[in-house]
Amino acid sequence: MNQILVVDDEPEIRKSLSGVLEDEGYKVSAVGSAEDCLAALKKKAFDLVLLDIWLPGMDGLAALEEIKKSDAAPEVIIISGHGTIESAVKATKLGAFDFIEKPFTLAKSLILVKNALEAHKLRRENRELKTQQARGEIVGQSVPMKALRQQIALMAPTDGRVLIYGESGTGKELAARAIHAQSPRKDNLFVEVNCAAIPEDLIESELFGHRKGSFAGAAHDKEGKFKKADGGTLFLDEVGDMSLKTQSKVLRTLDEGRFTPVGSDEPVSVDARVIAATNKDLEEEIARGNFREDLFYRLNVIPFLVPPLRERKEDTPLLARHFLKEISAQYSRRPKEITDDAIDTLMRYAWPGNVRELRNVIERVVIMNPTAGRIDRKHLPPLVYREGGRKPAPEFATLHQARAAYERDYILKKLDESHGNVSRTAEVLGLERSHLYRKMKSLGISVKE
Repeated sequence: MNQILVVDDEPEIRKSLSGVLEDEGYKVSAVGSAEDCLAALKKKAFDLVLLDIWLPGMDGLAALEEIKKSDAAPEVIIISGHGTIESAVKATKLGAFDFIEKPFTLAKSLILVKNALEAHKLRRENRELKTQQARGEIVGQSVPMKALRQQIALMAPTDGRVLIYGESGTGKELAARAIHAQSPRKDNLFVEVNCAAIPEDLIESELFGHRKGSFAGAAHDKEGKFKKADGGTLFLDEVGDMSLKTQSKVLRTLDEGRFTPVGSDEPVSVDARVIAATNKDLEEEIARGNFREDLFYRLNVIPFLVPPLRERKEDTPLLARHFLKEISAQYSRRPKEITDDAIDTLMRYAWPGNVRELRNVIERVVIMNPTAGRIDRKHLPPLVYREGGRKPAPEFATLHQARAAYERDYILKKLDESHGNVSRTAEVLGLERSHLYRKMKSLGISVKE
């Protein structure tokens, strides 16, 4: 539902405008000053502001100038009982969508509101498209990544459904975005749904939308992800976690090219390319009765695998430098270099969390070392440089030695996860703090290690 803010110092104008707009199905808030308008915009996102020029304190044109400083600013229609050509021209130059005079003509006002909201929607979608295109770069020169890019180049121009396999953190979403960015649908939206993150009782509404009053809490109509992706691409991430009930409706939508929103009797046609991803073995899930075999065959038209980082370690330097540049810019930090020693350490680490873990490590390094111009091994988190600098596991002469080595490694890992906080580590391990200190001393672990 579109959110509209009415700004006028006359209570009757606020009341009448709010009433008319609410009758048209809009969600309306109203304030009496420019200062209250700016405060409301900081607390909540609005799609449109109806802004009076003549206000106590800051006037409407000054408020308009402040509003338009934001990249995600709402559309603004300026209203006034004392309109002049000069005011209208100035308002337009400052970014106002249009200018109307009091007393309002109801029909004209509603047409202006509708047009302004449509313009706001188009601008928002354009911003989303630019963001999506910026996030579609695949970094890596290893053989597996070159093969992946070749596969994407072949499959992207088609409408074939794609099923992406890979461990968590390997970059399945990035691969899906790259497919979309190279497809004929690239000028339309890429819409993502994380099937594992949405509660089972809400995912059907999330995918297919619902009608007002269709269930408790459905206060207004909602457009589902399938409809939002019409003409574009719908990415079903972690599709293996989708309930069997929802799987059935997705299957029917893929077969028929249409669906029925929750609480509606009228089917909605849709043309969205579906890309799915999973970190599960779906054939094993089918055998267990957790995934529909017929849906698997619909999704698995073009299957491919995003390899884990440990199988393409030669990409680690490229990824590390890419993330270092990207994250430094994100936090407005000066560009940093990374030493060969640090790169060597990163390449020896196993990266169980894959590319996502590497990015998180680089982000942590950038945040925790704001003045460092060069990132060295010492700047890396302890877990990375301990395990990354570790030699192949030695042969132990006794069980006692092997157990002690395991305990030492495990305690070091938990210390790192607790950022060196011994009390917190003791709590996680289920030990008394004094007991942990004695254990650390016996294993040769210092708090600073």
